[in-house]
Order: sequence, then C-alpha cells, then structure tokens
Amino acid sequence: LEGGVTIQMVALRLASTAALGAAALLCAPLPPPRVATRMCLASEATQLLHSAAQAASEQQLRLRKTQAVGQAAGAGRVASAVYLVGVGPGDVELLTVKAVRLMASADLVLYDRLIAPEILSLVNPNAAMLYVGKEAGLHTRPQEQIHELLLQFATSGRTVLRLKGGDPTVFGRGGEELEYLEQRGVPVHIVPGITAAAGIAADLRVPLTHRDYADSVRFITGHARSECTATVQERYDWAHLADSKTTLVIYMGLSTLRELAGGLIEAGLSADTPAVAVQDGTTYTQRVVAAPLACLAEEVEQAGLRSPTLVLIGSVVSLLQQKEGDEEERQELSPTTSVTLTVEQARDMVAQMQPRA
Repeated sequence: LEGGVTIQMVALRLASTAALGAAALLCAPLPPPRVATRMCLASEATQLLHSAAQAASEQQLRLRKTQAVGQAAGAGRVASAVYLVGVGPGDVELLTVKAVRLMASADLVLYDRLIAPEILSLVNPNAAMLYVGKEAGLHTRPQEQIHELLLQFATSGRTVLRLKGGDPTVFGRGGEELEYLEQRGVPVHIVPGITAAAGIAADLRVPLTHRDYADSVRFITGHARSECTATVQERYDWAHLADSKTTLVIYMGLSTLRELAGGLIEAGLSADTPAVAVQDGTTYTQRVVAAPLACLAEEVEQAGLRSPTLVLIGSVVSLLQQKEGDEEERQELSPTTSVTLTVEQARDMVAQMQPRA
C-alpha cells in the first residue's frame, strides 16, 4: 500500500511540475511513505462521514440484520406495534408506570382471565376490548387463533396491547406470541410485570431466597401442554427439584398438587418441609393455607381453594409460620386490604408523564 501511494504521489508531482523541468522534479523531496498513507486515509474518511440518521439506518442492518430504519416491515403493509404487557399478580398498585401509560393510550386490547377489573378500568375508555381468557376446560379461543388475531389487528394499523397477568414471559405464553409476530415482521415490545411468585411472596413477607434457608429459587408449572401424555411422575427431574436449599414455586399446580408433593417426598425432600398455597394472591379475596408438604394437598382440598392458586415450598416458608401471631400487624401493612389508587389518580399520573422516545 505504501509503495503504491508513493508511486501515485510521484505521478501527480510529475504532472503538476512538468513546466519546471524534469531535473527540478527529480530533485524535489517526496513525503515519507507513512505520511502519504495518513493523508490518503484522512481524505477517504472525510468522504465517508454521514449523518446520525444514516448511521442509525446502517447500524440496524449491521446488528439486527433487518430492514433499515424507516423501511416498511412488509411489502404493501405497515405493521403497528404489539405490546405484551404484564399487569402483575392482581393488586392494582403493583402495576408499572409504563403499563399504566400504555393502557391509557391503547387502540385495541386483548386481555386474559386473571386481569382484575380495577386494572381494566384504567384502559383507554375508547379502546376496543377483546376477551381471550383461558381456564381449565374452557378456552374462549385457541392460542393459534390469538396469534392470528394479534397479527391481523397489528397490520391494520392499530396499537395493540396484549394484557397478561403477572409477567408475560413467565408461564404466560408471551414467548410464543413474540416469536410468531416477529417472524411475520410485526414489532413487539415486552413490558415486564411483577410475576405472581414475587408479588405473593412479598405480600406474605416471605423471601424467595435467604442466606440461612435457600440459595436458589425455581419456578415450575404443574400444568402440562394439552398434547402431553406423560404422567406427573414422568414429567419432572425430581432429584433436582427435591433440594432443601431451593425454594420451589409452583404455578398452575392446584389439580396436580398431591402428585407433586408425593414426587418431591419420594425423591428425598422432607415431608415436614414448610409449604403454603395462596389463592387470588395480593387481592382482597386472597386466601392462604399453610401446612407441611405431606399435608398441604389435603389441607387445600378441605379449604376449597380454587384457581388461581400459587404454591411455595421450602424452608423460607417457615418465616411465614413465625409471623402467624402477628397477623393483625400484617393486615395493617398489607397493600391489598384496599385499593387506594383510583382511576382518576392513575389517569392524572399518566397525563403528567412524557413517553420515552
């Protein structure tokens, strides 16, 4: 490179100084090779300078391997965004500010069964609402149809909110909806919510981890896919689950609680391990049943708990039992004894917020 640049510089010098004579040209000093190289690179870099908008567009291609900023997601159609929004475990005051803002400006909302009415009251009153909830034995729409609806609504130019209880990607099928829409060019934004495990444990004042009791936590589902034919005993790696230093949180495990408890005990977890089942956690209809693991299923059946019920198993639950004599104070401190955030207050709060670019 340096040799080529030197030859080019000599040729240019010959052309520009021909009138002075060949002898004068041959005696003229040439710039050192490295200096000539730096001059060439500086000139080339100057020609490549570009605007911030162009930089963003090119970076979109480099890093995300998608169309440049400003290009359409598909030929002949422009897709609006779909927001997968988690609304927390039920207590309206556990909503994120971002969730409240998006609900107040949504065009169309698809919502699940476990969304509290107090939360739905915060949605834009002019938004179109569609119920797509599921419960055992009763699915208003199959998941595949929900995917298609999200796609159709988004490509019609509407801003679509998909409201989900808890966090949309923790046993909420948010990952499936994200994958389906992105494969078809629809922008998807995930707004995390407080998952039931965190919200309910906090309301009980039971830490999910604690240096003296548990150094890890595992979320598992007690509900299998509809096409799954394996028994409960065949579904899980019981040896790994039956760890006395791990807190287990079971979502959707009410119908299989007896089999789950039996599998853990058979795998070596103590039958006396503290456990608790919580129905309608963080809401004013919350019900709590605490018992040793071996007795929990029977106690839950006698109490008549219904779905949704979350189950926590592990030594950390013993901290709940230590507080049983302090129930009055717990009720006074609990944020779920009443809903203090009114619809008007929430909308005023949204009106004062500036959306992030």
